[in-house]
Amino acid sequence: MRRLPHFLENHVDDKKYKHWLKRTAKAHVTRDRKRGYQNINADGYRKAIHEAVLASDGRDVYTGEGLDWHLISKYNNEESKAGRHHYKAKFALLPTVDHVESAVPDSGFCICAWRTNDAKNDLSHLEFIGICASVLRHAGFTVTKDAYPAG
Repeated sequence: MRRLPHFLENHVDDKKYKHWLKRTAKAHVTRDRKRGYQNINADGYRKAIHEAVLASDGRDVYTGEGLDWHLISKYNNEESKAGRHHYKAKFALLPTVDHVESAVPDSGFCICAWRTNDAKNDLSHLEFIGICASVLRHAGFTVTKDAYPAG
């Protein structure tokens, strides 16, 4: 039995978390099998995703922002179609699961906000950092590499 992460206690129901975990793992298994990764299973993904949630401490691994865990399992496709980008914007801090390296099936998972995951897409972590640095430089900011190796 996977224990509810401490930062979700009194915020997200255990049953809701387990439902989200099961559904999210299944979606990633389906997507990864389409990518050609056949030696994967839902139970292994559930465990890995749960470990990533614990490691996140409830925050986006890339930005450090606190995630809105109340939003899990609340996205509604019909409402999204009607509300379009205004509806989706309300889910910017929805916790999502990201492959650390999308091209490497056993690279593990991390947790980030939906908007971060959209921006990162299939980039590696260092490629994403590079894009972010380019955006900042273009906007007139000075970017220094304190924590990241050249990539």
